[in-house]
Amino acid sequence: MSLRFSLMGPVRAWRDDEEIDLGPRQQRAVLAALLLNNGIRLSNDQIVGMVWDDPTPSAVMALRTYMYKIRKMLPELNLKSKDGGYVVRAEIVDECGGEPLEGLQGAYFDAQRVRLRDYRLKAREDCLERELDVLELQKHVAAFPLRERPRALLMRALYLEGRQAEALDHFHQARALLNEELGLEPGPELREIHAQILRGDLHLPRRPEQLPPDLADFAGRAQEIAQALRTLPGTIGITGMNGSGKTALATRIGHLVKNRFRDGQIFVRGKDVAGELLRAVGVENPNGDKAALWREKARGKRFLIVVDDVQDATSVRDLALPGSAMILTSVRRLNELPGVTWLKIAGLTPGEAREFFRGVLDPARIDAEPQQADEVLSRMSYLPNAIRVVGGKLSARPNWTLAMLIAQMDRETKIGNAVPSDCRAVLAPLVRAEEQLTDEERHLLQCFARQDAEVIDVCAAAKMAGVEPGAIEYVLESLADVHLIEPLVLGRYRLPRLVRIYFGWRTPALTG
Repeated sequence: MSLRFSLMGPVRAWRDDEEIDLGPRQQRAVLAALLLNNGIRLSNDQIVGMVWDDPTPSAVMALRTYMYKIRKMLPELNLKSKDGGYVVRAEIVDECGGEPLEGLQGAYFDAQRVRLRDYRLKAREDCLERELDVLELQKHVAAFPLRERPRALLMRALYLEGRQAEALDHFHQARALLNEELGLEPGPELREIHAQILRGDLHLPRRPEQLPPDLADFAGRAQEIAQALRTLPGTIGITGMNGSGKTALATRIGHLVKNRFRDGQIFVRGKDVAGELLRAVGVENPNGDKAALWREKARGKRFLIVVDDVQDATSVRDLALPGSAMILTSVRRLNELPGVTWLKIAGLTPGEAREFFRGVLDPARIDAEPQQADEVLSRMSYLPNAIRVVGGKLSARPNWTLAMLIAQMDRETKIGNAVPSDCRAVLAPLVRAEEQLTDEERHLLQCFARQDAEVIDVCAAAKMAGVEPGAIEYVLESLADVHLIEPLVLGRYRLPRLVRIYFGWRTPALTG
């Protein structure tokens, strides 16, 4: 379930696709004050000062009432008083073309309206820079004649259409207007565009658009997405076991924020990250210190960079730049990288998994066997790709029940297969993970999986291996680093069900 807000126009909120009634004006003003300070704790006095220009003693009691109603209306915000204040962490989108904070009054909201108008104006000009549509640029220049950036963009667009004389004429118009209205000469951007046109060396900059398509059936991860949106344009790291959906989440986040990054999106998978970044911006056959060359080429620009399946920290070290954003995915959390906000993902929540399953398979079939549906999801450890595979199998067999699928899984396990042969895509990530294990790690997983043990205890593992607990803890921590087991408390780990199913039928002969 997704909750999102808009401050452009009236303050509005949606739960999935259904709009929420946010109540009277002052209540919406309290919510707006929190959203305008997304992620920042505000004291009661600060909120009162924002919402009421000349507060009376009753304002504090009114604030408490509004907070109570907002908590009841929007429980997802987890809006609890802490240290005499409140903090909101939410997804805020621009869903309307109206006046920002429409209907809210007061000095604080008037000042915020100016800030939001400027933000929207810059976002619009970022879009115009990407498209370089002459007609739209002419409309924008007419609406904001003293803004130099859109004038420079219009001159570039006209020149690239072969309309050099018109482009130069716009420079002279801008110069006369700025002199007459402000007593100023054109700024450096306008002057540089003018000089480039006169030299004949104005070219369309190379703008990479490498972000993979978003998944149409992407589901869940609302908390992780909200945290990522709060962090960007900082560096985000997404970690989780093979097949947990790290790339899909990185791609979804990328599509949500790509319009913030006017210079394009770059998607890299491989060891030579700096080299691929340079090739994306037109530097062929880079050599020497590639990281330094990338920083030189990207300085002052705004790129969205997704580096998928990072193998080691050195490949991405020193590549992040102010203004650009980097999203990393890695099985192992690379703690040696500074300034990274890490998001750990595993399976979906049971509720998210059920909703996703209903999108893959006819909901009527799921509703007819709710317990069996929960059992299938549990066996898949609530992993989205695994759910997609088994849902596709059932969709291709309209006369099968979920109980029939479970029965087939049970028969396959007895003859040495973890899942039916036409569902082997479920296991591909675990096959890749197993290839990276030591013999000791693999043997330990197999032993506990054959016991169908959900929880692994260090002492029991040490006894099984015939070594000291300290030695076996190192092995368990290595397995936790690649998310094949999940740390609970010191000395105890949980073995996900799909991992138990996979390693429970593996034999030394099959693992080599």
